[in-house]
Amino acid sequence: MTAAAPVPQARRVLTIAPTPFFGDRGCHVRILEEVRGLQARGTEVLVATYATGTEVAGVRTVRAPNLPGLRARPLGPSYGRPVLDTVLAGTALRAARCFRPDIVHAHLHEGVAVGWLAARLVGSPLVADLQGSLLSELVDHRFLKDGGLGSALVGAMEGWLVRRPDALLVGSPTVARLLADQHVDPARVVSFPDGVDLTRFRPMPPDHAQVDRLGLRDKRVVVFLGVLTAYQGVDALIEAAPLVIAAVPDAHFLILGYPNEAHYRHMASQRGLDGHMTFPGRIPYDDAARWLNLGAVAVSAKTSRTEANGKLLNYMACGLPVVATDTPINRELLGEAGCYAAVDDPAALAARLSELLRAPTRAREVGAALRRRVEAEFSWPYLTERLLLVYERLLAGQTAAAA
Repeated sequence: MTAAAPVPQARRVLTIAPTPFFGDRGCHVRILEEVRGLQARGTEVLVATYATGTEVAGVRTVRAPNLPGLRARPLGPSYGRPVLDTVLAGTALRAARCFRPDIVHAHLHEGVAVGWLAARLVGSPLVADLQGSLLSELVDHRFLKDGGLGSALVGAMEGWLVRRPDALLVGSPTVARLLADQHVDPARVVSFPDGVDLTRFRPMPPDHAQVDRLGLRDKRVVVFLGVLTAYQGVDALIEAAPLVIAAVPDAHFLILGYPNEAHYRHMASQRGLDGHMTFPGRIPYDDAARWLNLGAVAVSAKTSRTEANGKLLNYMACGLPVVATDTPINRELLGEAGCYAAVDDPAALAARLSELLRAPTRAREVGAALRRRVEAEFSWPYLTERLLLVYERLLAGQTAAAA
């Protein structure tokens, strides 16, 4: 009997990141952890990204040229993004020609457009990493009106883009259903949720010096970590805070993240929340676990029903009980141990937070259950093995979904 030919391995991966990588948030964390996981398995990774962003030690990047007067906003869409993506495409094509990747791994829909060109240039399979719908994101950010001509054009463009990759990694069944509606071959769709580094994010005693510096001694702390915008639910959280404080007078809200800190600090002050709500600003990713462990309860009031919500995994890994909006994405991550409130319902959000703050024993039990869930299903070493299997199947000419 003739021995089966060995499956080729991806030794070089070109990652397309159409964003100012690295930015201590959202998809940036997913990109970084995927890169680190692949590097740990001996894969060489090159990240093609925008001109701006923070360099990460050990992550090799090639950046697009800086365009005077045109910089990527740190968050959300902008009219300058198509120009930035066009410049990034030139950078990615030059990188592909020199680097000769075995796999092109593109993040976000803009990355698919750039990655498709690079993959065709070198004849490599294209993997798309999608965390939601491009059209829904633009509507959520109020960049487009739902149902208008602009949304129809973007929807058509999105439908064309998602049919280009050889494999599409989706963070949840919700995104898989969106792709099915866009007539994507299900054999190309691979369930690939967000993950978390369990050695970095874990339960740990709070830093008492930090507690005293922030004035949190004897406080029951609700912690949020993320982007400070309305669609992330920060407005709803500020509206809910007075109701929580009325029920739990020693409650304190620690709102971690950026941008718009001054705006939300002013909004909180107008509602009489001075002394009950702190905005430390941008938190470096490497320090995030230390800050999260100051909390008794974690919260996410995100309004999007299609976009990924990776912060929940960081909360879970730190053993925190979590109150989140009742969306399909959040239920897929938290499962039965999550505590849910209706979207855009500050009163319901306040009720769930108050219940956990007033029942610390139950809160600890819920947090422990969420830690067990994240250990079983969302650790990066486990997910890296799955990603490598997707690569190997593509390089062997097989369908990705079997992975």
